Amino acid sequence: MRKAYRVKSEKDFQKVFHQGESKANRQFVVYKLPKKEQKHFRVGISVGTKLGNAVLRNKIKRRIRHALTELGKEKKLDPEVDFIVIARNPVKQMEFSEIKKSLSHVLSLSGIIK
Repeated sequence: MRKAYRVKSEKDFQKVFHQGESKANRQFVVYKLPKKEQKHFRVGISVGTKLGNAVLRNKIKRRIRHALTELGKEKKLDPEVDFIVIARNPVKQMEFSEIKKSLSHVLSLSGIIK
């Protein structure tokens, strides 16, 4: 996933948190903020320190990014949206296929996957 597809700045994160709407399942929380006339979606990934050390958190982020890349190829992700994915505690015991399935579920709940 290229850096142009990521929400990076603290200001953008806070804007999505405060103005966006959220949906959740047991493994993920997704905040979504529609942005008109945007060429492609942007995603921010947050994995809290309660989930483990830096090595484990980075592994979880890589798996989420990879799942989003595959979902983007398989299904149509809404291009006019910024969204934040927050990982919850059960994610650290999950395999990649389970992460992808759960992420697909919560993204369809929030209306990001068409």
